[in-house]
Amino acid sequence: MRLDKFLKVSRLIKRRTVANEACDAGRVKINGKVAKASAEVKVGDVLEIALGTREVRVEVTEILATTKKEEAKEMVRYL
Repeated sequence: MRLDKFLKVSRLIKRRTVANEACDAGRVKINGKVAKASAEVKVGDVLEIALGTREVRVEVTEILATTKKEEAKEMVRYL
């Protein structure tokens, strides 16, 4: 799945356009490397997202095309 879509579906970032902008600004890393919005996300990848003054690190545990709010929490594990 594309990184920008994963960020939206997992509800780490609210909108896909915002996820795109974050990737373009270099604020999202996959396994320690700056990633573009079109990068592929796989189970086991570690994402680092710089949101304002804080940084969020999560591990991808599941990839789903669409989710409900409750299911979205199961897609990632916070580190």
